[in-house]
Amino acid sequence: MLVPAETTIEPTVKSAPAGNESYQALVWRRLKRSFTGMLGLVLVCMLLIMAVFAGFFAPVDPIQSDSSFMPPESISIHDKDGNFAMPRIYPLVDSEKLDPVTFQPISGPDFDNPRTLGFFVSGFEYKLLGFIPATIHFFGSTDGKPVHFLGTDKLGRDILSRAIYGSRISLMIALTVVTIVTVIGTTVGLVSGYLGGAFDTWLQRFVELVLAFPQLPLYLALTSLIPVTAPTNVFLAFVIVVMSALGWAQMSREVRGKTLALARIEYVKAAIAIGATDRRIIFQHIFPNVMSHVIVAVTLNIPNIVLLESFLGFLGFAVKPPLMSWGLMLQDTANYSVIGSYPWILAPVGFVLITVFAFNALGDGLRDAIDPY
Repeated sequence: MLVPAETTIEPTVKSAPAGNESYQALVWRRLKRSFTGMLGLVLVCMLLIMAVFAGFFAPVDPIQSDSSFMPPESISIHDKDGNFAMPRIYPLVDSEKLDPVTFQPISGPDFDNPRTLGFFVSGFEYKLLGFIPATIHFFGSTDGKPVHFLGTDKLGRDILSRAIYGSRISLMIALTVVTIVTVIGTTVGLVSGYLGGAFDTWLQRFVELVLAFPQLPLYLALTSLIPVTAPTNVFLAFVIVVMSALGWAQMSREVRGKTLALARIEYVKAAIAIGATDRRIIFQHIFPNVMSHVIVAVTLNIPNIVLLESFLGFLGFAVKPPLMSWGLMLQDTANYSVIGSYPWILAPVGFVLITVFAFNALGDGLRDAIDPY
C-alpha cells in the first residue's frame, strides 16, 4: 500500500534590514509617533526662528510711538462696498461724536483710506543677524505705514512688535540659565553619585541647604541689591547668575540618583577592574546613559525659567528698559482698571503660554521616546 509523502511548507523568512538602527534614529522614530511631541517641536523651532529674526517678523518699529492704548486693527477682505478685495485694514480715527459716559471722541474705521497688507513688504530698517542692514519684513502694510495687529501700549508702542523682540531676552535668559544649571548640576550629580562616601554625604547636605531656601523671597532680595543706576547688561547678568545659583541643586539630585544606580552595573565594575580612571568611567560610561534624562529635564526646565522671568519682570526685578521682555511688558497690566478698559495689553501672556506649552509638549514627547517603558 502506497502512502503519499507529506508535503512540508517552509516558512518564508524575511531578510533583516542591512545595518542596525541607531539609538538616535530609534528615538526620532518614536518621537514622530507622538502628536504633542511633534507639535511642541514645531512650535519650539518657530519660537527660536522668530527670536533670531525678530526684525524680519516685526511689522512695526518696537520703539516707535503712536496713539496710546490703540485697539487692535482687524484684517478685512472686503472693501467699503462689501466686495471681496486684497487683505487690508481700515485705520481707526476719531469721529466728531462723543461717548456719553466718558465724553471722549468715538473711534471708528476709516473706510476711505484703507491700508493694503502683503508679504515681504518694505518697512523700518533693522539689522538682520545683528550686522546686515535690511528693510524687508515678513508681513505688513504695502505702503510702509504702521499697522497694529495687537494694539498699542500706554506709550503708543506696537505690542506685537515688542512681544516679538521681547522673545529674544526671555528665551535668551531661559536658555542661558538652563545651560548653566545643566552643566553644574550634571557635573555635581555625577561626581557625587560615583565617588560616594563622606564626599557625597557632605555635598548632599550642601545641596539640601540650597534646596531649603525659599526661592522667591531670595530672588527678590538678591535682585534688589543691584543699584537702579546699574547698566542694563550688569543687571541682566546678575539676574542670570542668581537664577543659576538657585536652580542647579534639583538637577544634581536627579543625576545623582541615576548615577547611584548605574555605578553598580556590570560594565562599570568591569571598567574599574581593568584600571580605568574615575574621570573616564564618569564621562565615558555613566554620563552617556544619564544624557537621556538630562535632555528631558532641560526641555522641562525651560518653561519654569520663562515663567520665573515673566513673574520677576512683572514685579520689576528682571529686565530694565530699554530692553524688552515679556515680563517687562506685563507691568502695564498691574492695574485692574487698565485691563478692563484695554484687554489687549494682556497679549504677552499668550506668548508665554505658547512657549510653556511648546517646551512641555516637547519634553513629554522626548520622555516617552527615550524611555517608552
